[in-house]
Amino acid sequence: MRRRLTHPAAAPIGLLLAGLAGCVYLWGTNPHESGSLLPRCPFNWLTGLDCPACGGTRMTYDLLHVDLVAAWHDNAALLLVTPLVAVLVARWLVEGLRGRRYRFRLGARGTASVLLLAAVWGVTRNLW
Repeated sequence: MRRRLTHPAAAPIGLLLAGLAGCVYLWGTNPHESGSLLPRCPFNWLTGLDCPACGGTRMTYDLLHVDLVAAWHDNAALLLVTPLVAVLVARWLVEGLRGRRYRFRLGARGTASVLLLAAVWGVTRNLW
């Protein structure tokens, strides 16, 4: 059993299964309506402002229901980044299934760029 849990494909498969379970739950739970068991963003709860990821759950719900316009309005930045994340997860899965470990390395400049873009998006969406 331990060997299966340390296999390079275990983590990406687990992530995909958890994401699938989340999508199944989200399919029938509209986050646009209050009263669901979906958690509120802690940053938004504390400050009343939207964090760079706020709207991600609503965006996912809208994507599951093929409403691209609503998904764009929920969080345009996350919608634009979604294909890149899908490619990285697919690469992680493929390498894991081949028995190889895959580690995406962003580097210092890449990390700084992502943080800067997130900060700019966070400020922009709260002023907009």
